[in-house]
Amino acid sequence: MDPYKVLQVDPEAEDEVIQAAYRRLAQKYHPDVAGPDGSARMASINAAWELLRDPASRAAVDRERRIARHAEEGARQAEEATRQARASAPPRPTEPATRGGATPGPAERPPETVSSDWSSGRSSVGGGYDPSRMRAADGYGAAGPPPGDPSGAVLGFGRYAGWSLGEVARRDVDYIEWLDRMPIGRPYRDEIDVLLRKTGRRRSATTDTQRRGLFRR
Repeated sequence: MDPYKVLQVDPEAEDEVIQAAYRRLAQKYHPDVAGPDGSARMASINAAWELLRDPASRAAVDRERRIARHAEEGARQAEEATRQARASAPPRPTEPATRGGATPGPAERPPETVSSDWSSGRSSVGGGYDPSRMRAADGYGAAGPPPGDPSGAVLGFGRYAGWSLGEVARRDVDYIEWLDRMPIGRPYRDEIDVLLRKTGRRRSATTDTQRRGLFRR
């Protein structure tokens, strides 16, 4: 239930405006006026008024509304990122056929070679849920309200909904690594890279200074 919608007021409305709206609706839907059909509507009006009349309760309602908006925006960004990734992905190359038209198996394919400077950009640690070091395994907003001192983008999904990336990294860097591997984390990839390098969870491969150049003898 959105108490603002029930009382038909703007979320930025002053307390006096909300109180006036409650009184107007209470007079209209009071059972003595609207009859039995107005009982259910009157119950929801009273419940909405109880949530908004107290400053602390209203602040909690406003916080939940912000988290919900972040979740919707995060889901929209993740869906858009996934759509763009699929649209820009190059077509898979066709495997050359061997004698008889059969596709070569793993043993027949030549090994892939890469430079010693190559790094996958992924940390080899982390992943998986460890209850001794991590927050709730799942559940929207299960980690509770953010601890404060935000930095970076604010997540709108998962158990850390409403937390900034910097706050999550200080409490649960394993979650940052997991997010880096998931499609939903693509919009935050640059920020995640900085956080993982700052915490020592990501580094480039060691340069081989003894190797010869391509044109040296």
